[in-house]
Amino acid sequence: MEEANVFNVKYPIIQAGMAGGATSPQLVAAVSNYGGLGTIGGGYMSPENLRKAIQKVKTLTDQPFAVNLFIPEQSFTAEEVAVHSKRGMELTQPFRNRFGLMTKKVEKVQESFEQQFEVVLEEQVPVFSFTFGVPTDNQVAALKAAGIVTCGTATTVEEAKQIEQVGIDAVVAQGSEAGGHRGSFIQSEYLPLIGTMALVPQIVDHVTIPVIAAGGIMDERGVAASFALGATGVQLGTAFLTTIESAAHPLHKEQLLQHNEADTDVTYAFSGKAARGIRNAFIEAHTSTRLEEIPPYPIQNAVTQDLRKASSEEGDWNTMSLWAGQGLRLAEQLSVEQLMQRLTKAIPHQ
Repeated sequence: MEEANVFNVKYPIIQAGMAGGATSPQLVAAVSNYGGLGTIGGGYMSPENLRKAIQKVKTLTDQPFAVNLFIPEQSFTAEEVAVHSKRGMELTQPFRNRFGLMTKKVEKVQESFEQQFEVVLEEQVPVFSFTFGVPTDNQVAALKAAGIVTCGTATTVEEAKQIEQVGIDAVVAQGSEAGGHRGSFIQSEYLPLIGTMALVPQIVDHVTIPVIAAGGIMDERGVAASFALGATGVQLGTAFLTTIESAAHPLHKEQLLQHNEADTDVTYAFSGKAARGIRNAFIEAHTSTRLEEIPPYPIQNAVTQDLRKASSEEGDWNTMSLWAGQGLRLAEQLSVEQLMQRLTKAIPHQ
């Protein structure tokens, strides 16, 4: 179990860095205070708000915690943003009409990763995790110089090997059961949808860094299975969304508790990037839409931002991005302490 202690935590249990507001400082700190690794989902946060969240967590715990950010995949010119976003507006117009939303001009499509990254360095965050790619050599060097532990996300063996090659300390093996965005970053003809049980042992056999299992893990049985597959830690997202400390929208929590394993789909509709969520009217309306018709990430994400906000304010779950893993039938309304007590039962003797 020494490998799993790369994060310097009592228990190798990671609360996933779910961007979008669910990872409240209270949730992050509660996980860390119990001996796991709480994670701020900072992908959509402005640098200023990310700094505030980090500083708030520091007031609530003196234990290690992480910040998760999105590695930029590609950049777009203003002209490209205008063309893509116009198409996205037309594609989503029937739903925009439902909430009385006017067509908007999309200019800013994402926060500055470089500025977010500087906040991570300046605030000396104990652990930096990332998805959608790998940091540059200079960024990895800066993290090492600051003594920050690093962890990447892989959906294939080749991605895991690339993460190891750039000097990252650990890798999350994200099975296709996982809720939210797929962490895939090596381009292939088909989206890799390899299940956790198949993915984890194959990555374990091809890298030397600690492997963290993720995807469909909800209770002590999933934890035990992950260790049996060779993982040295586990990461859970959906299981933490319904905890008392989670800041997930009440409607999101409600739908997680009402749906089951057959009710999720992988969709590009909300953000332009593949993500698993509870099937609703918005997802169903785009199932026959060709992928090339949907604006790429993060442009489509910016296009649907006000639509998702209006939907949550109106209490209409049919137009919300209700990210969820395939284990959602096992979700319960618990405190972080209750969930952690259950999960830690299955951790092998340290």
